[in-house]
Formats: sequence, C-alpha cells, structure tokens
Amino acid sequence: MSTELPPVAPEVLAEAVESLTARLRKKLDDATAGCADAATRETDGSVTFRFGEDAVVTLRPGPAGTVTEAGQATCTCLLAPRCLHRAAALGAAPLADAAPPEPEPVPESAGSAADGTERAPAAASAEAEAEGASDEPAESVPALTAAQLGAAAALWHAAAEALAAGVTAGGAVVQAELLRAAHTARLAGLPRAEAAALRVVRGLRAARERRTAHRLGDLTGSFRELLHTAGVLASGTAGPALTGTSRRAYTPGGSLRVQGLCREPVLSATGYGGVVTHLLAPDGSRYSISDVRPGGLARARGAGRAFVALGGATLDHAGLARGGLRIVGATVSPEGRLGAGRGVKATPLPGAAWTDGPAAPLFARPAAEAVAELLAAPAEAAETETALIGCDVTVVGAAGDHLLVREAVPHAPLLRLLPAHPHPELPHTENLRRIASYPGLRLRVLGRPDLDRAATLRPVAVGPVPGAQYTLRLPEDWLGRADLGYDRLQGEHFPAPAAATEAAGEAGPVPAADAPDPLADAPLWRVRRLLETGVAGGRRAVAEAARGTAAQAAYGPLRRAGLTAAADLATALAAEADRRPRDAFGRLADPSPDGYAWAWLAAATHLAAAERSLVAASWTATPNGATPAAS
Repeated sequence: MSTELPPVAPEVLAEAVESLTARLRKKLDDATAGCADAATRETDGSVTFRFGEDAVVTLRPGPAGTVTEAGQATCTCLLAPRCLHRAAALGAAPLADAAPPEPEPVPESAGSAADGTERAPAAASAEAEAEGASDEPAESVPALTAAQLGAAAALWHAAAEALAAGVTAGGAVVQAELLRAAHTARLAGLPRAEAAALRVVRGLRAARERRTAHRLGDLTGSFRELLHTAGVLASGTAGPALTGTSRRAYTPGGSLRVQGLCREPVLSATGYGGVVTHLLAPDGSRYSISDVRPGGLARARGAGRAFVALGGATLDHAGLARGGLRIVGATVSPEGRLGAGRGVKATPLPGAAWTDGPAAPLFARPAAEAVAELLAAPAEAAETETALIGCDVTVVGAAGDHLLVREAVPHAPLLRLLPAHPHPELPHTENLRRIASYPGLRLRVLGRPDLDRAATLRPVAVGPVPGAQYTLRLPEDWLGRADLGYDRLQGEHFPAPAAATEAAGEAGPVPAADAPDPLADAPLWRVRRLLETGVAGGRRAVAEAARGTAAQAAYGPLRRAGLTAAADLATALAAEADRRPRDAFGRLADPSPDGYAWAWLAAATHLAAAERSLVAASWTATPNGATPAAS
C-alpha cells in the first residue's frame, strides 16, 4: 500500500526540475512513475524514497505538513541536490496550495477576516478557501506594474508551450515551467493567474496518471481560463478584477439576524473537506459559514455536525441549517461569508420552515427567471457559479445519469437533476435515485444551476410542496427540508404507493428521448472535439486532424446551422496548427507557439459563449413546453 505523501510547494518542485541537466530531464517522467508506491513514512513524520542501494531521498514537511523549502528535501547521492532522485520524489508528491490556509484564525479587529474564501457563499467558494485564500484586506492596483506585465508575459509563454505540448508531452519539465511562471506571477501580485496555472498543472497530472476523476473538458476549461487571464494581463489592458486578490477584506456588519437555509458538504480535490451552511437574512441577503480543513472525505462527512465556530454559538452545523442566529458585531466578506472575530457574539434562534420567513421568496418565481439573472451577470462573477435557486417540480423519472423533473409553471421545459457531489460515499446520488423511483412526486428543490449543461440543476436540499398530496413526508424536527449531502431519505419519508399511479399520470412522464438538449443537438461538439484533441495530443494532433478533405467537410454542418463564426475559427485553428514554416536548412522559421495559442483561445472563447447562449435557451419556457432549438 502506498504512503500518503506530503504536499510540495510549487516553487520547490520547479527549482528542483530546473537544476537538472538536459540529460536528466529526459529521464524525469520515468523516474517519477512509481515513486509514491515505494515511499515509506518514518516515525518522525518524514517520508523516505529509496533509489537503489546508495540513494535515499527524505522529505521532511514543516509544521503545516507541507514541504515549503528546498532544504526539506534531501538526497544521499553524490549529485544532490541537483539529482534526479530528489526531483522525482518531489514530483511524485501532490502539489501544495500556493498559500496554505490557516484554520479559522482569530482576527485582531472587526475588520479582519475569520476564514477567507475564494468565493462565497457556496461549496465552490469553500473549496477555493481550502486552496489557499487568506483573510486580510487587499488594495486594488489601478494599473499593472512592469513586474506584473513581465510575469504575465512569462506565464502566457509557459501556458502556450504547455498547450502546444498537450497531455501526451506535458510531463514534469513542462509542468515545472508552468509552476515557475505561476510562482513569478504570485510574487508580482497576480493571484488569479497563479491559481489558473496551478489548476492546469493539476489537470495535466491527473490526465497523465489517468485518474478516474479526470475530465478532459475540465482541463480544456482550465487552459482557456489560464490563456485568457495571462493574455489579457500581458497586454496591459486588464483591470483589478483580472489580477485577482489573494486576501479577502472583512468589514463590520453590525447586528444581523439570519436563518438557516441548508448545509452541504465540501470536498476539495486537494485533500480538504468540510461543510458550508447557507443563511438568509430577513431582507433576502445571503450569508454563509464554512468549516473547511485538511481531512478529505472523512472530514466532509463528519463536519455536518461540527460546532459552529462563531461568537460562542452553541449550535452545530446541523442545528444551524434548521435554526438561526442573532449576531452582534458581525464581520462580513464582500461575498457574504461571516467572520469569527473576537468581538463577534452569536445567540441561537428558533428555526423556520422554507414556507415562512426569508426563504419563501426563493420559491416564488420560476427558475428560468433566476437563471436568466445569473446568465446576465459577467461570466467571471462568483454568483454565476455559487448562487442557489429554488423551484417546485414534479418528478418525471430517471433518464441515464440524471433525474428528469418538470417545474410547476405553465409550459415549463424539462429540467435535469444531477448530484451536487457525485462521490459515492456521500448520499446525494443515493437520495436522487430513491426520489426517481416515485414518478409524479411533488418536490420543492433548492439547488445550484449547472451553467455548463442544458437546463440542469444540482440540488443541495429538498422538501415537500405545501398543499400537495403526493409529496415528501419529513420528520417535524427537519423543519420541512432534507439536506441531500447529509440526510438520507428512507421509505418512510415518501407517500404511500397507493397514490403513485394517479400522480404519475398527472405528471405525464416523458421518455428521455423527448427531453431535448440543445448542447448535444448542436454541431458545436465538432469544435469542442477539436479543442480537446489539442489539449490531449497537443498541436501535432490538431494538425493531423486538419489534413485531408474529411477534416474540411467536418465544419459543413456548422455552416449549415448558421454557426459560421465557429466554423471559421475552427478552420483557422487547424490551419495554424499545421503551419510550421522552415528555412533552407530545415529549421523552424517561427518556433513560437503564440500564434497557435491565440487561435486556440479564440475558438475556445467563442465556443464557451455559444454554449452559454444555448444553456440560457434551454431554461426558457415555450408554448408547448419544449426546449427552444438553437438558431
């Protein structure tokens, strides 16, 4: 059984790879493979790797459990520290966050932060918190400095090289170049660019190691974000929003009265786990409290009943999700996350059902209106990924990996429900599977729209529909809702089977084939496949796909569907990938990958915008209840 390795800071790994000779760099990928299985954890907390009889690498993580300095990685061979063994051991370890988070620090004043997240209030924000945001005010710089411009240009070049290499050639050396550029961006004050680079490196690692959780589409999106961020920053036209902030300013919020809405588990790909509890104020303002620490799945499962570290409150997260708090001296981040400063005092309040209090307006308008409001916001706005919306639906039935429901509004399109957290050890999937076995069931759903899929909602909590006969029967102490990430629905929570037949007839079950998906039906998949081919196989794979008459004919359906811009951009990308001019001696006349990277980014950006338009159309109600077709 392999030993869990301590995370390694990106700059430490980058320095180790850069110190190798060209001959050793060629052997690095092979040397790294299998290192993790040969690691041994010692009694003093260090981890050792044995390479033959004379070389032993030792990693001694610091107090935070992370290797943050070059001296914490040593080797006994004669070439150390510029040896292949040390670089291989560091490369086998997981990549640490750029700035390891401190668990719930106590601020010095009401204006300081208590937990500092990337985005809030949502599980996505809590995961970002686990990946390194901290809690002090940050000042926006109106214009980029020379150091920032240089760092952005270096990161663009490293990203373009990595894109041209693709997963197949994006080994340790390519990753190290990205890590070095990311570290430079961090020192220059470009945290958003640094975070994008780290996501790409983690995606390359997952793809090369063929992890089950890896998705090529996710890595494609990470490349698009990195190239866009670095390219705009390098041009000198970026505003403060694109530089990002690594520290979050908390400001005094005075006295607050909040009601629990729901809670959901947080499970980060970097080994953090916990819970985030969503709250509402009487005026509809949204807040959240999170508890995210190292521990992965075990901590995500157990944190649902952990005590709330806020102003001496005696509630746990389970009680807060169905209760409330009166907070005096509150500190609030711009995203709505509540801090736990020394002057904060909190008193528990009785809970309220979704039908009463501030939660009621969430279910008062069609989901399409709420989604349209999110889609109208800028793509990089946190609300587009973290906001929760509510709706009343009728269960149609299972279809593939999702649950089909129809909203209880006239001519509403079919909606797809997918697990908010698909991990098999969390109850989301099991709860949705049980709900799917009750066609016609009336259900009140609180979830997060998946803006990358057609008419898709990822529910985090459900409850009975007021006044409906065939609906959930939840215990009184649940206050009319079940948190799908923690509460497990049982047979006793559902109505008697006798009424199922009549209710199913009223729901009008529809076969999966009758649930149109404009994303799947549109020929844009041809562009997506070309972009993902480039990410997987690099520039050479795109060039190979561009040769021959069949490749040119592949974009005919795009033009016939009126998607001429997508066809033109895909054609330009293929042509640029195959453009390799050489001089009289056979040497490349233009070895720079910039032109290819810009062509790829143009096609990827247009595809993202087109798919976003199709997603918006899929939520629109039509006279016959069908989803509008793409124009």
